[in-house]
Amino acid sequence: MNEASKRLVAGLALAVSIVGLAGCDKPGDAIKQAETKDTAKGIPAPGIAEVKAIAEEGFIYGLPVVMIYQIMYDYAVDRNSGQFKAPFNEIKNEPQVYTYKDTAIVTPNSDTPYSWLWLDLRTEPMVLSVPAVPRDRYYAVQLTDLNSFNFGYIGSRATGSDAGDYMVVGPDWKGEKPAGIKQVFRSSSQFALGVYRTQLFNPDDMPNVEKVQAGYKAQPLSAYLKQPAPAAAPAVDFPKIDKASMRSDFFDYLGFALQFAPPGPEEEAIRARLARIGIGPGKKFDLESLPAAQQAAVVAGMKEGDAKIKQYLESGVKRVNGWGVFSPFGDRAFYNGDWLKRAAAGAAGILGNDGVEAMYPFTRNLANGDVLDGSQHKYTLTFAKGQLPPVNAFWSITMYDGKTQFLVENPINRYLINSPMLPGMNKNPDGSLTLYIQNKSPGKDKEANWLPAPDGPIYLVMRLYWPKDTPPSILPPGEGTWQPPALRISETN
Repeated sequence: MNEASKRLVAGLALAVSIVGLAGCDKPGDAIKQAETKDTAKGIPAPGIAEVKAIAEEGFIYGLPVVMIYQIMYDYAVDRNSGQFKAPFNEIKNEPQVYTYKDTAIVTPNSDTPYSWLWLDLRTEPMVLSVPAVPRDRYYAVQLTDLNSFNFGYIGSRATGSDAGDYMVVGPDWKGEKPAGIKQVFRSSSQFALGVYRTQLFNPDDMPNVEKVQAGYKAQPLSAYLKQPAPAAAPAVDFPKIDKASMRSDFFDYLGFALQFAPPGPEEEAIRARLARIGIGPGKKFDLESLPAAQQAAVVAGMKEGDAKIKQYLESGVKRVNGWGVFSPFGDRAFYNGDWLKRAAAGAAGILGNDGVEAMYPFTRNLANGDVLDGSQHKYTLTFAKGQLPPVNAFWSITMYDGKTQFLVENPINRYLINSPMLPGMNKNPDGSLTLYIQNKSPGKDKEANWLPAPDGPIYLVMRLYWPKDTPPSILPPGEGTWQPPALRISETN
C-alpha cells in the first residue's frame, strides 16, 4: 500500500474536516435526503452496517480515481504545485529522467524520459502525431483516463515505429474517423492522459531522446482538419487537492471526478450504492453533518477498504522467489468491475502499463519473507548465465524507499540498473551477473554493479518493457517459464 493512502486513512481516523454537501443546508441532510427518497420507494434507509460497507466499497472503488485526479491537478491545473507540467492539450517533454525530487507519483519510472499530455476532450477530439522512431529505440504512448483505465497504446509494440496520426475522443463523441487518422481511441472520461515513454540508452543519449520528443505533436481535430474550432467548453473550478485535503475530503474529490466519467454498465451498482449515503457525481460529502455513529462507520469502512487493498497486495499476488508477479493494469474490459484489483494496481504504482507492454515484478522481502532493510543488511541479486530478463525492448531494476515508494537520494545519482548499462558492468567468471544492493559502496571494483539502497526499508521494482511472449517468458504473470531470481543477504551491516 502506498504511503499516501496510509496517511489518508490515518488522517481520517484522527480528524475529519469536510465542507458541506451541495444543496444541503442543514447537518445530516446528505443521508437524510437519501433516506427520504429510499423510504418513499419502500427501500429501508441505510443502517450503520450498510454505511460502513458502502464507505469500504467506495474507498476501494474511488482510490485510483482520486489518485489520478491529484496527478491531473498537480500536473495540468495548479501552476504553483511544484509538479506542474503544462496546461491541458499541450505536451510537456521532460529533458531528463525522474529523480528523488519528483514526488507527485509513487514508484516513478527513471529510465525512460517522460512526456506528458493531459487531454480535455469535452469540446472535440485531439489528434496525437508521432514521428518515425528508430526501431532500436523503444517508445510508448500510454493512454489513461480518470478511471485509471489504459484505453489505448501508440508505440513500438502497439503500432510500430513509423510516423502516424491518431485520434483520442471523449466518451460521448459521435463521428467518423477522418482521412489520415490511423486509429481512434475512446476515453471513458472527458479528461484523459497521454504518458509518453522514450528510451534513453545512456546519459549522453539525451539529445537523441529530445529529437524524438520534438516530433510528438498534439492538436484539436478542428486544427488538424483546418476547420473553425467549436465553442470552448465551460471553465472548470477544479478543487485544490493536497495530501491534507486528500485525507479529509476523499469522497468530495471522488464525486468531483465522477461527473466527468459517465458510468459503464459494470459501475451502475456501485454508483447506486454510493448514492445511498450521498456520494455521487458533482456532489460533496458532508461527513461532519452525520450522526457520530455514522461518521464512525464511514471512517471504519474506509479503513477496512485500505486493509483489503493491502491484503490483496500481500496475499493476492503470485510470489516467485520473493517477488510479486502480477499484471493489475488494463482497460475497462480487463477490470470488468473488479475494483479491488484496480485499487491494488493504483496502490502498487499508479499509471502502470498493461502486462503486454511492461511487467513489474516487485518486492520488499527475501524469499523467506524477511523484510529488506538497507540499514541492517547488504544484498545481492544474481542472474545466471543466459537468464537475464527476456524482453523485446529493455529491462531495469529500480530502487525505492520502502516507506514512501519514492526514488532514493544517493551519492552516485543512480536510481536503477538497466540492460543498456550491461556493457559497463562486471560479469562473474561463469558468465552470471551479480548486482550489489546496499546502502554504502561495495568498493570501486564493484561499483559498476551497485544499486544504492536507502538506510532503511527497501522497495524494489523490476521493469520488463515489451516482455517476450514466447519461452523463456515472464508471461503469463506468475506462471511464465522465466522467473526473477531471489535476493540474498551478502553481509550484515
